Amino acid sequence: MDDNHSDIDSFLDSLWMERGLSQNTLDAYRCDLAGFQQWLGQNHQRGLLNAQRQNLLDYLASRIAAGAKSRSTARLLSSLRRFYQHGVREGRLELDPSDRIDAPKLGRSLPSALSEDEVAALIDAPDTAIVLGLRDRAMLELLYATGLRVSELVTLRTMQVNLRQGVVRTLGKGSKERLVPLGEIAAEWLQRYVDTGRSELLKGHECDALFLTQRGAGMTRQAFWYLLKRHAFQAGITKKLSPHTLRHSFATHLLNHGANLRVVQMLLGHSDLSTTQIYTHVAQERLQALHAQHHPRG
Repeated sequence: MDDNHSDIDSFLDSLWMERGLSQNTLDAYRCDLAGFQQWLGQNHQRGLLNAQRQNLLDYLASRIAAGAKSRSTARLLSSLRRFYQHGVREGRLELDPSDRIDAPKLGRSLPSALSEDEVAALIDAPDTAIVLGLRDRAMLELLYATGLRVSELVTLRTMQVNLRQGVVRTLGKGSKERLVPLGEIAAEWLQRYVDTGRSELLKGHECDALFLTQRGAGMTRQAFWYLLKRHAFQAGITKKLSPHTLRHSFATHLLNHGANLRVVQMLLGHSDLSTTQIYTHVAQERLQALHAQHHPRG
């Protein structure tokens, strides 16, 4: 069992050094591999590097039978495949047991986005007369103005925002840096928060996180997700929200107003244009709905 943990650690260290993956991504790999490791030990009394192709097929089948969705099964197979490919490269294995195992076909799910009126209602929901409402308003304005990932938003440091130039410098997936313009409205609310709200939340403590909790510590994904749902309820939004709803809305609304797909790709920090192209489907659906609603022969 210790050897299994050592093999997983070695693989994750290699991924981190080669690709600069985030801790969340590395944790997902570890969870996938540890699950297979446990199943192997219980059912076949063997370790990860002794697994055979049939073992992988049986494990995947057991997960599907237990109700695992195609997307999670595909991710699991991807984790196993990378682990065994790494083992072959390192000379730990002669053959890759995951070779020629097909991943389940995935339907391309469209990201959910709010309408422009719903975004406006959501952003207006916080009570800016209190410091926490001012902070929430600044966060929502910034998120919608820049299309940052939630993880990028909550990890922002004060030095990453230049209000004079109106830009945010952020590190995305793979530690890729990009500059994103703020926009005048978001910059104004952020300035108000920095000038009057952030120092009050600090309570004399030292913290370089831009957005702070009531205790003066850096904002977390969980805390932001909670406040987002609360403000959505206050705004009367009944749509199912995800942590990236405002990011999806940012991209969709830009395309609805004629933005170039390449520009949206750069703003979102997508390395592959095909990842950004999924938003064109959302924009086209919106245009078709508007045509049907307003054209006399729609």
